Order: sequence, then C-alpha cells, then structure tokens
Amino acid sequence: MAVIKTNSEDVRTLARLMRAEAEGEGEMGMLMVGNVGVNRILSNCLDFRGIRLMNDMVFQSPGGFEATQKGYFYQRARDRDIRLAQRVINGEKLHPASNALWFFRPAGNCPGTWYDQTNTGRFKAHCFFSPSVQDCPNVY
Repeated sequence: MAVIKTNSEDVRTLARLMRAEAEGEGEMGMLMVGNVGVNRILSNCLDFRGIRLMNDMVFQSPGGFEATQKGYFYQRARDRDIRLAQRVINGEKLHPASNALWFFRPAGNCPGTWYDQTNTGRFKAHCFFSPSVQDCPNVY
C-alpha cells in the first residue's frame, strides 16, 4: 500500500529522478534517493512545508535536485526504475536514508552535520542527513 498519493506519471517522474541522481550507485543507491523524495513529501516540515505532490518535490526551487537541470533526467523511465520507484512509494526504507531529507556527494568524508541536520551514514559516494524527531515527526 502506498505511503504517498501518486498516479502513474508521478511514479515515472520519481523513477527518472532516482536513476538520474544515483544510477551509478546501483539499485540500493537509487532506492535511497527515492526514500529521500518520499520523505520530503511526507515530512511537511523545515524546507519541505507544503510539499505534497511529486512534481512539487522533484522540481522544488531552491532546494530541489540537480538532476532536473540535466538532460538525462528527461529520458523515458525504464521498467526497472519504475519498479524501484514503486517500492519506495509503497514504504520500503533503507538505512541510512530511512528518515533522511537530504543527501549530497562530498569530495571527502561526510560531515557530522549538514545545515544542522545529523549525518545518518554514507552509501557509496553519498552522505545522508536526517532531521530530529521533534522537527519532523512525519518521517519517523
């Protein structure tokens, strides 16, 4: 059962985002990017107040995703990517992105915090950061 309201176009949009942001990090990395996206829609806190729709989350500016500024994002979603997107829409969560609202790829080690958010871990090249339960209870 879905944890956010979506239609088939939303699933394809999330699939394209996951691929464009993390294809080089395999299915696990792509699923983690999807976790962050779904969490942003669920959260209604901090930088993501009022973000309730897939397009609002994907194209949020400022604070959105770099991939939307590159042509690769605009290619058709593949079946494999759509299946991965549906998994996170259905509530599958992977650590360290389980409750994360942010991720980025640092040149070196992951900082302990990023914009006052706690580092929850690294997967391959990306570091993930989660808000506190007090700030964003909807992602927990």
